[in-house]
Amino acid sequence: MSEPQPAPDPRGTAPAPRRLKPAPLLFEPPEATSDPEHFFDLESIEDPKELLARATELTLAFRAAADRATEFQAMAAAQLADPKRFDRLPLAVIAERADWTEDYAAKMVEFGRGLLRSSGDNRLEPRD
Repeated sequence: MSEPQPAPDPRGTAPAPRRLKPAPLLFEPPEATSDPEHFFDLESIEDPKELLARATELTLAFRAAADRATEFQAMAAAQLADPKRFDRLPLAVIAERADWTEDYAAKMVEFGRGLLRSSGDNRLEPRD
C-alpha cells in the first residue's frame, strides 16, 4: 500500500510537509539501533546467497507486518467513525490523526468495517 499524501489546500497554500519518524523496531537490541549502518546484522553477512536469503526473509516479514498493521489501522478507523458511538470522530479528524487524506480515511473506514464484519464483532481482531 502506498503512503498517503496530504490533500492540496483549497486556498492555494501548500501545507507544510510533516516529517514522520518511523516506529522503533523493538526486536533489535538498542546498541544496534544506535549505529546507522547496522540493520538486523545484514551488514555482517558476506556470502551473497545468504545475504539475499536473509534480506528476503526480512522483506517478507516487514510486508506481512505492514499488512497486519494496516488492518488494525482500518479497524480502529472504522470504530472511531462508527455512527453508533457517542464520541464518533469525523473523517477529517481520523485522517489528520493517521496522516491520511480524507478520501483515504473513508476507504480505510470501509475496509475496517468489512474486517470487523468478517470477524463477527467490534473488537480489534485481525482476520486470519
